[in-house]
Amino acid sequence: MNNNAVIKTNFKFPGQTNLYEGKVRDVYSIEDRLMLMVVTDRISAFDVVLPRGIPYKGQVLNQIAAKNLDATSDIVPNWKISCPDPMVTAGRICDPYKVEMVIRGYLTGHAWREYKKGKRHLCGIPMPEGMKENQKFPEPLITPTTKAATGHDEDISREEIIQSGLVNENEYIKLEKYTRKLFERGQQMAEKRGLILIDTKYEFGTADNNIYLIDEIHTPDSSRYFYADEYEHRLKNNMSQKQLSKEFVREWLIEKGFQGEEGQQIPQMTDEFVAQVSERYIELFEKITGEKFQKTKADIVEKRIEENCMAFMEQKMG
Repeated sequence: MNNNAVIKTNFKFPGQTNLYEGKVRDVYSIEDRLMLMVVTDRISAFDVVLPRGIPYKGQVLNQIAAKNLDATSDIVPNWKISCPDPMVTAGRICDPYKVEMVIRGYLTGHAWREYKKGKRHLCGIPMPEGMKENQKFPEPLITPTTKAATGHDEDISREEIIQSGLVNENEYIKLEKYTRKLFERGQQMAEKRGLILIDTKYEFGTADNNIYLIDEIHTPDSSRYFYADEYEHRLKNNMSQKQLSKEFVREWLIEKGFQGEEGQQIPQMTDEFVAQVSERYIELFEKITGEKFQKTKADIVEKRIEENCMAFMEQKMG
């Protein structure tokens, strides 16, 4: 098992103007013209970065996102220019909207946890009475969240977004339209692979007065997939769904008494558990793309990333 997970990067690229460290991504701005997004092997759950990285996770996420950005660029333009390394996407710098567009086709995860508490509205959207866990909504719900710099993202309604000026009404209507179309395309693509895209989130930004899709799309970190062939049987028999997403990591943490709340200790992640998570990510890559995952050399990852990015910039920036 390769244990050389990339937890942190600290490159010094020529023309570098900024380094932003997200939960999972290290984002380098070059001369405010170009962005290099390094998808590390960090893993987060309940808005907390867990202490150990997951080998190959960054490569899996980056390569799935790149394929899905290419497959949806006819719906909305996106920020991607190129992938100079299996763990890196280079793209245009956009000014991000301060909301994440979450869309849910099924009553699962956070929506189900709220429903179970007796709530029948999520982000101002009504949820029908008498539903059971993992049941399909009559039509997908858009349930946006705020984009928190630290701590938890918060549910927010369409009205609150517009009233607070986070996004103006015309642009918000466009974001909703893009969200529905992207989700529909994602579901069609998943169906061809024997999967159901259950829910996901999209992030958007602006550059040159245009709206762009930014960040990742339809990856196991931003989306939830169920296996289609077992869905009806499991739903009918009130069994948990077999799924390809990060939910199994959340479930493991909940089992160990951790949900990101104050005073809770992050449980110890064993080598065995880390290896299991890594295998699940690789399985998801192969299931989602229909391609065999090519493991890159694990001993010199940081050096390879740096060299590939430098070569790309030399060619791109001149």
